[in-house]
Amino acid sequence: MRYTYYPGCALHATGVGYEKSIRAVFAKLGGELVELDDWNCCGATSYTSVRKTVAYAISARNLALAAKAGDDVVAPCSACYYVLNRTRHALTEQPELRANVGAALAEAGLEIGLDTPVRHPLEVLLNDVGVDRIVAAQTHSIAGFRPACYYGCQIVRPFPALDDDPELPMAMEGLFAALGATPVDYPPKVRCCGGMLVATFPEVAKELCRDLTDWARERDANCIVTVCPLCQANLDLLNLDRRGRNGSPPPIPVIYFTQLLGLALGCTAEEVGLQHGLAAVTVKATPLPVGTGRN
Repeated sequence: MRYTYYPGCALHATGVGYEKSIRAVFAKLGGELVELDDWNCCGATSYTSVRKTVAYAISARNLALAAKAGDDVVAPCSACYYVLNRTRHALTEQPELRANVGAALAEAGLEIGLDTPVRHPLEVLLNDVGVDRIVAAQTHSIAGFRPACYYGCQIVRPFPALDDDPELPMAMEGLFAALGATPVDYPPKVRCCGGMLVATFPEVAKELCRDLTDWARERDANCIVTVCPLCQANLDLLNLDRRGRNGSPPPIPVIYFTQLLGLALGCTAEEVGLQHGLAAVTVKATPLPVGTGRN
């Protein structure tokens, strides 16, 4: 299993825990991630409303480079996943835009590549590896974890990464239940965290994130597990003002799904980058007994 890995800007910066854990998990399961050479930002902003052709050309450049590499693209960031797929869709459906972007790429000696699939690692792990093989590779129990599985809004619509109901996905719940964890019922799992509103309307983003963390606590979750570096950063950062002040509840860790999965596969907390989170993860993964059939 070889994939073209598109980290995007976040995984080399604030999402370094995601970077470490996705590489660790794929290595444990026999997957090879080859980082896309000379990649650039996907353009995950509202820039398309300002300079449409330029914005799509920036994104399409990555698709052109990936087409030359020849493997499916794995894009862990939900915004990158969405923008790259939006670009594929727009250039397929809009001939004039495709011609303009194609002309821009030709100046750099590149051709538009629209046939290379852009996939999210959760979908890749579930469909290419499969839950059975993941469970067979498990070496550590994660029975103490009660995750609130948070998908956010960008991998479920309008270009769904999963075959689940976009309003009620259950992919992570199924995976972690199979590994022995106890996912909680978490109704706001596809609500927006506020995204980039943190830079323009921070109070709105704070309220959205506060609702998400409060709901997880009410359901007795001991962590929130997410698939997106922006969601993780917002949920982790925007509740700093409540932590340990005025009788506020203790912080709830916000971790990546690959970090919890990595613990089940025998990675250390440091190997999956748990030290980069702002709230400490106090629940531990423990070695499975010999003879369980999982080690």
